[in-house]
Amino acid sequence: MITRRERLMATLRGDPVDRPAVSFYEIGGWRLDPDDDDPFNVYNGPGWRELIQLAEEETDLIRMLAPTSVPAQENCRDAFFHTEISQRIQRNSTEDNNASVNALRPLTHSRLEHTTLTIAGRTMTSLTRHDADVATVWTVEHLLKDTEDARAYLQLPDEAFVYEYNVDVLRAEETALGDAGIVMVDVGDPLCAVASLFSMADYTVLALTGSTLFHQLLEKHARVLYPMVEQVAREFPGHLWRIYGPEYASVPFLPPRLFEEYVVRYTGPMVDMIQKYGGFARIHCHGRLKHILPYIVAMHPAGLDPIEPPPQGDVMLSDVRREYGAEMVLFGNIEASEIETLSTSTFAARVRQALRDGTEGSGRGFVLMPSSCPYGREISSQVLRNYETMVKLAQEW
Repeated sequence: MITRRERLMATLRGDPVDRPAVSFYEIGGWRLDPDDDDPFNVYNGPGWRELIQLAEEETDLIRMLAPTSVPAQENCRDAFFHTEISQRIQRNSTEDNNASVNALRPLTHSRLEHTTLTIAGRTMTSLTRHDADVATVWTVEHLLKDTEDARAYLQLPDEAFVYEYNVDVLRAEETALGDAGIVMVDVGDPLCAVASLFSMADYTVLALTGSTLFHQLLEKHARVLYPMVEQVAREFPGHLWRIYGPEYASVPFLPPRLFEEYVVRYTGPMVDMIQKYGGFARIHCHGRLKHILPYIVAMHPAGLDPIEPPPQGDVMLSDVRREYGAEMVLFGNIEASEIETLSTSTFAARVRQALRDGTEGSGRGFVLMPSSCPYGREISSQVLRNYETMVKLAQEW
């Protein structure tokens, strides 16, 4: 009988498999601990234990990890960046600031991370917030606000971003997984590093109107990112990678011509490095793919996710399979909101459609997978049944 690991590796190679693989993405992708009593760990909430157990025991596990890193000897980041972490407890207020109503509203526990960058005579700040009942970190204030901030940022020496990387954690996790699945190296591209320095509004304006400056920022991050990718691909060969960040240049944020300029030019070399050592590079790109698919395919990745269905996306999985399925393993095509909102019978029909569209005709392979996972503290019985439906239908296919 084929193992879960064998099924995934055969899928990546384009070899025949007994059935489509099924992944819950972050659930089973991350090691989630329902016994961790940290108040910021939503996974100890109701229903999560059962969902995590289902993923670990029944899905084809694709464990997402990055290599460990420590500042290199020449790293000088601390000379420019200063970070403070604090916690805040506050009561949410109503718009009319009604004291009697507000007194009954729940308290919000937040973990705040405040970063200060001092360079070229300028001081820049950023702030992130993690609320205890949500598995999401919100960026309240972005580090760079204008072109002058960007020019000052460029004066940071590259040594401020230099780290030493170790793949032992990747090898250890592969051993721990055994036949249950595979390890996937998780890394952002230069566009992800640069775009996340700005608010979405400031990022799109700079990317559209200041291409020279924007390229300088991309080149700066590429110089320190590429050696890491080359090292890890060489020392941990033959494995799946996920490259995230290309969606920053998708429609409607930027026109397709800039996807070629900002993604293909800088992310394409990462794909080449990974696959030079027998690895499989998977491009992660939410949203509208129709007009950028040719550019994605031009990088020759081994896979693409999550291929969201309309209305979140703008392409049908069957069309992507027919036109590009011979070149890429397709991962998706279940929307996270469908898991949380559809009845089990309606959701089952969606799963069958995804399985049919992802496997019909010839193609390299398909992995049934949602676009993301719930981020709240409670998993309802309905949501759990829909996840069980994904497993059941994939196993019966």
